[in-house]
Amino acid sequence: MVNYRDRLDIIADILVVVSREAKKTQIMYQANLSYKVLQRYLNEIAGAALIRFEDDQQIYRLTGKGQNYLDAYKEYARCSKNMEKRLNDFTAKQKILQELCLAQSDFSNQQFQTDEPIET
Repeated sequence: MVNYRDRLDIIADILVVVSREAKKTQIMYQANLSYKVLQRYLNEIAGAALIRFEDDQQIYRLTGKGQNYLDAYKEYARCSKNMEKRLNDFTAKQKILQELCLAQSDFSNQQFQTDEPIET
């Protein structure tokens, strides 16, 4: 099963790479992005002041606001995974209940199809 990243995940992936100071090529490969997608996101997150580009060294650095984003994202991801697990548990329990209802329904149908009298 392929896991697709949403916008928040991609931004976080970029910021994690940039937190170690990185050049554009490093970010592209380590965040697993095409050049075109990387350009769009770098412009967006630089405009939001989450990163800054240093011309003299040709590297990107994380800003304080970018670190705040990463901290908030980690909490969001933790809560999201917890919620997903709970939803999966709920869905599994719901499926069990549905199967039990079907099993009972099948049993009732079998009783009605026999010639034996039903005791009450």
